[in-house]
Amino acid sequence: MTPTHNFAFCVATSISFSCLLTAAELPKHIAHEAMWQDRGNISALNLTYGQGGEQHQPSGPFTFVKEDSSGTSPKFEIVDQQGTRWKAKVGEEARAETAAAHLLWAAGYFTDEDYYVAELTVANLPKLARGNQMVTAGGVVHGVRLERHMSGQEKGGTWTWARNPLQGTKEFAGLRVMMALMNNWDLKTINNVIYKTGKEKGLTYAVSDLGATFGKTGNPLVRSKSNLKDYQSTKFIQHVRQEDVDFHLNSRPFFLTVFDLPNYITRTRMQGVVKHVSRAHAGWLGGLLGGLSHEQIRDCFRSAGYSDVEVEGFAVAVEGRIAELTKL
Repeated sequence: MTPTHNFAFCVATSISFSCLLTAAELPKHIAHEAMWQDRGNISALNLTYGQGGEQHQPSGPFTFVKEDSSGTSPKFEIVDQQGTRWKAKVGEEARAETAAAHLLWAAGYFTDEDYYVAELTVANLPKLARGNQMVTAGGVVHGVRLERHMSGQEKGGTWTWARNPLQGTKEFAGLRVMMALMNNWDLKTINNVIYKTGKEKGLTYAVSDLGATFGKTGNPLVRSKSNLKDYQSTKFIQHVRQEDVDFHLNSRPFFLTVFDLPNYITRTRMQGVVKHVSRAHAGWLGGLLGGLSHEQIRDCFRSAGYSDVEVEGFAVAVEGRIAELTKL
């Protein structure tokens, strides 16, 4: 059976059962490709812990393994006493990524198991090449997002917004809208991961880096992350037409030279991710998110270590965007 036939079979199966099944729920002889999973009663979800749940929350003591030099945020790997590996990220992305992962998970999308820890003690922590300003005496690290390493799961490459097996589905359209709802301006292909899970190596499609969220989109001079005032000042829906809708995602460079051309092309493609989204599909996501309570949305931001004022501000802004979607 070809990959295309596999995907067609999966879609047919998901329609029959009203959800995309996990690898554990599928018959063993069927491979699958999925981006979204029905969470059931969304009002019963615990957004304090997200995809990992309370049972997977980090518990020390922790020991330093190695520093990770990839990306723009300081990161390093640690291991707990049970042998579970975690990737620690510090800096301005730590809180935003935690909140974004929990909200995206609630909407039915696959995410990493992210937790925020205000203070983390790490044994054998050396002087870091990046993020050392977040460390105090005794190996105490402040403001940390911990991403749990999933046993039995391996990366199987990347996927693109322009071409992937789930294009045209309401689930993929919903993911595009979620990127606009959270103001995620970092939509590079490298952040889109395909995970292989289970013995049959079923494929799940996820956005693995959500740190550039809840701020202002735009060129490098104005864009931000995890900034309440910036997030509140931005608009969500740009144009509404009879069949589709455009969302705001301003990512063009401030000025253009011949050296900026590749960046200009990349940013223009990013903006295209949230253009011409089916109104029906956007409304489907709005109806889904509308099932979240006020407290659930606030739990997303409480779990990420935001202050009471920030929790309320971000939650009200998110609720406003969900209300815009439900009107479509």
